Amino acid sequence: MPEHEFAVWAPRPDRVQLDLDGTLHPMERADDGWWRTTLDAAPDARYGFVLDDNPKVLPDPRSPRQPDGVHERSALWQPAPDAWSDGDWAGRSIEGAVIYELHIGTFTPAGTLDSAIEKLDYLVDLGIDFVEVMPVNAFGGTHGWGYDGVLWYAVHEPYGGPDALIRFVDACHQRGLGVLIDAVFNHLGPSGNYLPEFGPYLSSGSNPWGESINISDAGADQVRRYILDCALRWMRDFHADGLRLDAVHALVDTTAIHILEEMSAETDSLASDLGRPLSLIAESDMNDPRLITPRAQGGLGMTAQWDDDIHHAIHTAVSGERQGYYSDFGTLETLAETLRHGYFHAGTFSSFRQRRHGRPLDTATIPATRLLAYTLTHDQVGNRAVGDRPSQNLTTGQLAVKAALALGSPYTAMLFMGEEWASSSPFQFFSSHPEPDLARATAEGRKKEFAEHGWDADEIPDPQDPATFERSKLDWDEVDGGDHGRLRDFYRRLIALRHTEPDLADPWLDHLHVDYDEDAGWIVMRRGSIAIACTVRGAAEVPVAGDVLLAFGEPEVGSSSTRLGEHSVAIVRSQS
Repeated sequence: MPEHEFAVWAPRPDRVQLDLDGTLHPMERADDGWWRTTLDAAPDARYGFVLDDNPKVLPDPRSPRQPDGVHERSALWQPAPDAWSDGDWAGRSIEGAVIYELHIGTFTPAGTLDSAIEKLDYLVDLGIDFVEVMPVNAFGGTHGWGYDGVLWYAVHEPYGGPDALIRFVDACHQRGLGVLIDAVFNHLGPSGNYLPEFGPYLSSGSNPWGESINISDAGADQVRRYILDCALRWMRDFHADGLRLDAVHALVDTTAIHILEEMSAETDSLASDLGRPLSLIAESDMNDPRLITPRAQGGLGMTAQWDDDIHHAIHTAVSGERQGYYSDFGTLETLAETLRHGYFHAGTFSSFRQRRHGRPLDTATIPATRLLAYTLTHDQVGNRAVGDRPSQNLTTGQLAVKAALALGSPYTAMLFMGEEWASSSPFQFFSSHPEPDLARATAEGRKKEFAEHGWDADEIPDPQDPATFERSKLDWDEVDGGDHGRLRDFYRRLIALRHTEPDLADPWLDHLHVDYDEDAGWIVMRRGSIAIACTVRGAAEVPVAGDVLLAFGEPEVGSSSTRLGEHSVAIVRSQS
């Protein structure tokens, strides 16, 4: 058997023993809190750590594999020597790309990484550039959204484990698809979180999901290293082309060098070593352009960020919803302002927050491609009371208008799985906590949260009910039928235009012109010789004319204007 060094950072206990296949072995402690020992071990040996006199064998905080779930022993793992065949993959930046967000468990009936491979050719035909998978790190239970992970280095075993992730990424690269992995570093899940028994992984602060991660209190250096090494692991060992970083505004860092800046620098260094681009996309609700400003200019150096203002502006203008955080949006004026400037709240008063919010984006130096535009994300559907998609409330024409505004904009674009064919499946909040008390608290908490906002508690799906998970799976049998197929074809042709029309590749917001008529209900984005005209309500005479490249509806083109029906789109190349 080969020799293997076992190591764990555990400054909290006075004694650490290695359990290797059921036999205990002493470990030696160094002054920095690391414990080590070297032993002969099978390549797939099961192991864990025993702390002080507690007989419970705990999994490795840096576990490479958890075959039996997050409460059990870890397993050694290395990829097979011939696991990869993507040596010709040169990669690309996500800026200006079309990204497809998906959840492995509900993307296909089987809900595995291997079954997802079977749908990759569909994504290529659609025109997708990158697949963004919701978290695949190990979490408690068999199914869930993945944001309550507790062993960040391991791949969730019901998805197929680490070998299946290699097969998935390799298959994507063979088809020219990049891969982004959703990584959660702002909190830990409630089921299987043993990290505090090893050391000060948690801080004295808190966020909406529980205790915060310790990235600036005493002992933070090793916790920061734990985060950074995990981020690099996804890109180095699993060949991911970048990460989507969950809720970075919850990373409370009071040190002089923010952990995101440090992550950006180390990611750039790894990209240089690998010889291919690597991207970091941050989820943030702060509207702070410093996040996507290069480090050399005093920023944190993220490649891009999710932009909820764009989502809110598009969704409210088309749907008419105005509740909650939508309250400041809803007019075409607001939509035009957001499309032109990237952020709507930019040092302005937010009625939802009851304070000023955001900071202006310098559109002369920061390209629009550093912001992501979308009509749907897992949050914007899954965090609704019953997980209903826009397709369950809007007409096909309204969905086409939303698609044209997002995909026709200068921003990097993102779709959420199934939106392109108006999937009839909801995407509900689901979990499978094995602990009865936690399962009950999750279900009751969900019902109570929405009951306080006027919903009948009986209407709120039980996250622990397996039927909630099953309802959220995509129905691939409906893709080609009727309005589903019609909308999917519109998306495919719209994405193709985005890829082939030079004017639609211009990333600068200062070159974007937006006209609208609030009363008539039309809005036009002008990008060079291309005009994207939409009616959000009623029929209207829109001041664009030329060759129609793509339409949803039947436009009547005149010499100086185009007649559009209700909830219609016309993408026109100017004749001049």
